[in-house]
Amino acid sequence: MKTALFPGSFDPFTSGHEAIVRRALALFDKVYVAVGVNTDKHYMFSTQERLEQIRTLFAQEPRVEAISFSGMTIDLCHQLGAQFIVRGVRNAQDLEYEQTIAAVNHQLDPSIDTVILLADTAHKDISSTLERERLTHQK
Repeated sequence: MKTALFPGSFDPFTSGHEAIVRRALALFDKVYVAVGVNTDKHYMFSTQERLEQIRTLFAQEPRVEAISFSGMTIDLCHQLGAQFIVRGVRNAQDLEYEQTIAAVNHQLDPSIDTVILLADTAHKDISSTLERERLTHQK
């Protein structure tokens, strides 16, 4: 069984994130959407709110499971038996950053591959940062 981990803060989980998960389902048997918890970071949405948003969105898709985690992504891959890390990129800046992280993860465990999916044009300008800003100004 091919298992992938899609880690991120997902604050909030955007339509761009959803698109990456749906595309990953064409490649993998199981996709864990792993909501990162960093006590030093301030989030707009609680971990539980982020998990519920993802679980509601994928309620009809049993191959997607939303979980929370803290610590190293590679350690979580080991715990879950995930052989792949999925990442989405919108532009060259994202790609450069993700290549660096992928290289570090490869050094930690060469048996776990990072699969980078390019955002489609409909989602290339969507980011959690912009979505938080939009939500802040709606209040």
